[in-house]
Amino acid sequence: MEASIQEVARLTGTTSRALRHYDAIGLLAPSRVAGTGYRWYDDAALVRLQRILLLRDLGLGLAEIRRVLDRETDEATALRRHLAWLTAEQDRLARQAASVRRTLTARDEGGDLMVEEMFDGFDHTQHRQEVEERWGADAYAAGDAWWRSRSDDERTAWQERSAALARDWAAAAAAGTDPASDEAQELARRHVQWLRDVPGTPREGDAPARGYVLGLADMYVADPRFARVYGDDERGAAFVRDALHEYAARHL
Repeated sequence: MEASIQEVARLTGTTSRALRHYDAIGLLAPSRVAGTGYRWYDDAALVRLQRILLLRDLGLGLAEIRRVLDRETDEATALRRHLAWLTAEQDRLARQAASVRRTLTARDEGGDLMVEEMFDGFDHTQHRQEVEERWGADAYAAGDAWWRSRSDDERTAWQERSAALARDWAAAAAAGTDPASDEAQELARRHVQWLRDVPGTPREGDAPARGYVLGLADMYVADPRFARVYGDDERGAAFVRDALHEYAARHL
C-alpha cells in the first residue's frame, strides 16, 4: 500500500503542510519522493503516522511524540496499548451517557435517583490508564494517593479552587482578552501554580515541566471533555492554550 501526501492529508484530517513539517523535524519522513517532488507514504510510514496521531490526541507535543516513538520501537505492542485505552474510554463514555439517560428518565417520570447509577463512569480512577499513558505510572500513583489522603473539606476546597479558575478563564475568554495580556498571564500563573500543587506533576526544578504544561494546554483544545470546561465551544480552550503557551515561553 502506498498513498500520496494529498491522500494522507485528506484521510487523516491533517494538512500537507503539517506532513512536510513532520518530515522537517524528523518525526515522519515519506517513504519516497518522486522526481517531481511528490511525496509518497508506504505501510511503515502510515503506521507511524497513525501512532503520531494517537499520541497527539493524548495531548503530547511533537517533541515528546518523537521521544516516545524512538523509545517504543515495538509498534504492535504500542498499538495494542492504544487500542486498550480507546476501548476503555469508549466503554467509560457509554456508561456516562447511560447514567445521564437514567437521570433524565427519573426526572421526567418522577422516579427515584440512585446515586450509584448516577455516577457510573465518573470515577476518577477510570482515568488511570489514560494518565499513565500520558505521564507515567508514578504521576498517577502520586496524584491518586494525594487525593485519597485529603479530607472532605480539603477536597471541597480544591474543587472550588478548580471551579473558580475555570470560571475566570471562561469569563476572560468571553470578554475577548488577549492571551498575552497581563490579565491572561495572571490566570496562566494561577493555572501553573494549581498544577504545581498536585503531587506527581512532572517538574523541572520547582515548577511544572514546560513540556507537561504545553502538552496539557494543547490537550485542552484537542479533547472535547476539557474544551467544555472553559466555555461553550473550543474558543475558550484555545484562549487558555494560547495564554499558557505564552506563559511557558516567558517563565518555564
